[in-house]
Amino acid sequence: MELECYPTENRPPEIVPGRPQRAWMDRFAERHPYRCLPLTMANTTGWDILCPVGFTMTWDGGAHQECIKFQPDHPYPGFHDFVKSHFTRGVVTFHTGYLFRTPPGWSLMAMGPPNHVKDGVQPLAGVIETDWLPFPFTMNWIFTRPGTVRFEKGETFCFIMLIQDKPMEAFQPVIRSMNSNPELRRQYDVWAEKRTEFNNLIFKRDPEATKEAWQRFYFKGEYPEEIQAEAPSHHVNKRRMKSPKVGV
Repeated sequence: MELECYPTENRPPEIVPGRPQRAWMDRFAERHPYRCLPLTMANTTGWDILCPVGFTMTWDGGAHQECIKFQPDHPYPGFHDFVKSHFTRGVVTFHTGYLFRTPPGWSLMAMGPPNHVKDGVQPLAGVIETDWLPFPFTMNWIFTRPGTVRFEKGETFCFIMLIQDKPMEAFQPVIRSMNSNPELRRQYDVWAEKRTEFNNLIFKRDPEATKEAWQRFYFKGEYPEEIQAEAPSHHVNKRRMKSPKVGV
């Protein structure tokens, strides 16, 4: 399986495997948010496309292209083709520098880096049929209010991940009572009891619970021992996306 990345310019932005670090997560005591496996898995399930130069962009609130101004930290070849005001009304357009091609039936979702908070601007997400498209797509952000926003050199301006179109459409959401699945009902009840018990111990500052700090059932891919079920063999707690390599 290959995600083909065809540069459309001489100095395309760097592509790297999705990085788990987030500034707001780092600021918590003991970096507590990193204990939430769904967060870190989302952060790393794809690839980051990085800004080749630091810059600021300022929107005056107007509806026209010239209402957004861009200022790179230093002269950079092709800067005004890399990021520009194209769609007006506070929308900023980035060019990824690549034409992507995916295997048949696979599309790319282009979005902002998951769980990344950036004040004053919001990434817009798009799904692109890259299994046939013969031209590149753009990544867009929109100002949430007039003001100035900064992107650092090496900061992610686009996050790409793969999705399968037809298999997704085949899924039929079905709402069922949990009582219709007795084994799942039992497992859920055991987990809920253990969770309540642990939280009560934490509230009471029980030494053992405080030392443990958090329950690791999901992180480790394990059931509470009372469930007496075999742990899932396919559990993953660290995503390892491949770095791009040079092809022929």
